[in-house]
Amino acid sequence: MERKPKRRTRERILETSLQLFNDFGEPNVTTQLISDEMGISPGNLYYHFHNKDEIIESLFADFERDIEDTLAAPTRRAPNVEDIWLFLHLIFESIWKFRFLYRDINELLSRNRLLETHFKRIVARKVGTATAICKGLVATGDMRATPAEIQALAVNMTVVATYWLSFEFVSDPRKKIDANSLSRGAFQVMALAAPYLVGRSRQLFEEVSKNYLTD
Repeated sequence: MERKPKRRTRERILETSLQLFNDFGEPNVTTQLISDEMGISPGNLYYHFHNKDEIIESLFADFERDIEDTLAAPTRRAPNVEDIWLFLHLIFESIWKFRFLYRDINELLSRNRLLETHFKRIVARKVGTATAICKGLVATGDMRATPAEIQALAVNMTVVATYWLSFEFVSDPRKKIDANSLSRGAFQVMALAAPYLVGRSRQLFEEVSKNYLTD
């Protein structure tokens, strides 16, 4: 049987750091904890990353690549209400994978200029994609909303999606955030658009939303 190649130390550092950041929050994880978890010396870790911020920036680059395709609105056809669900589903999948970025977003952006500028661009693209999808729904008669309402809706959807994990945490700090938390977030964001949906699109919202609600 052919043996799988051993993962490089740098890749293992990133995988371990992501898991620890997600589980305990980035401010609570030190490079010493990361090296201890891996069973390597701090010097070995510093050979690959000079400090924790370099680890964070590398993970953020992975997150940026992961979310880039998601933020591309449909271009070959008119969008439909299912595109909003898919858009939110993929957005929240990326949020879940790199949830430490969203849980500790204010702390991270306040001390890291690179993350601040890049995250600002990502937020703007989220608003732009949500706006494009809503405009497409209006054009096909699936939504009734003025340009001003669409702009406000796109911003509100982005705000809720971006800070949903923070809301979940402050609502019950002792409860572990899980995938159901993200499902609730997707539903809450979609619920913002629901009052503007009409006809079959509104019916589809009612049907699909049942899959996102938990007891």
